[in-house]
Amino acid sequence: MEFEITSDTRNELLGRRELRFILTYDGATPSRKEIRGKLCALNNINENLVVLDSLRTGYGRMQLDGFMRIYDTEEGRQRTERSYLLNRGEPKKEEEEA
Repeated sequence: MEFEITSDTRNELLGRRELRFILTYDGATPSRKEIRGKLCALNNINENLVVLDSLRTGYGRMQLDGFMRIYDTEEGRQRTERSYLLNRGEPKKEEEEA
């Protein structure tokens, strides 16, 4: 996987950085968890502060365009982001039958 960051802007009002990137990959499309982990490792940031908003692939292309937000605090992330985006890409919790 190779990342190319096309845009990196700072949103002071919401306390976050907004990144647009292009990911080039071989084989199957990587999962959201793999992409988030790799981007966090490259930028040396905590995964709890990151939200992957959109990932768009094209037919026959081995690359995708993505949009990611990096918050200053986890509280700001919880306050600002929609709940389905916070849960997207996380493993589903199994319901316990009692």
